[in-house]
Amino acid sequence: VITPSSMTLAKFVSHIQQVDMESNGKRVSIDGVEVDFELGEVNFGEPGTNGQHSFFQLLHQGQVVPCDFIGFCENPNPVCLGSETISNHDELMANFFAQPDALSFGRTLDEVLAMGEDASIAPHKVFSGNRPSNVFLMDRLDAFTAGQLLALYEHRTAVQGFVWGINSFDQFGVELGKVLGVNCRNKITECRTGECSIEDAFNPSTSALLDRYLDKTYGCSF
Repeated sequence: VITPSSMTLAKFVSHIQQVDMESNGKRVSIDGVEVDFELGEVNFGEPGTNGQHSFFQLLHQGQVVPCDFIGFCENPNPVCLGSETISNHDELMANFFAQPDALSFGRTLDEVLAMGEDASIAPHKVFSGNRPSNVFLMDRLDAFTAGQLLALYEHRTAVQGFVWGINSFDQFGVELGKVLGVNCRNKITECRTGECSIEDAFNPSTSALLDRYLDKTYGCSF
């Protein structure tokens, strides 16, 4: 999971997702031998507190997933209201510091009970802690630091490939779907322009789906 605390990096996670998953999502070594361990990882995330209210429940109390937090000391457009000493950026960064702390140290059952929580509810408010995360606190977000972040994740992907003994620089995994996509397109064209038999072209599941699609749609009309 990657959570940059800046909306400017809203598409950053999608880029790293493509870099890493398309490079290291493999099943054989560079020599063509099938490996006996899982390769690659699922990369996803959201900027700022968006993730806090969507998938952080799982990070804190569900499956253990390593998380990278990316924050910046300076905000080019801080907003302060009236006599407030806390800016909007301070509010954001307060959550930035809190999340990895909660993942690391959690909260025990005794601590929950000491807060006066009902014994029947207390187990649901226990956080096991000891969940891995990395925290990157940078001075500011600019072209240089953005380049540093890109280089960091690109190097991570390449080094993982070297360690696993795979070729991180091919993407054969995307080819089969493209070939089958062309076959489906050709079959749709054939059925739009004349008689066709879907059943003879694909497996029963795909044939049934294509048949339903063609039954419900009519293609281009001018």
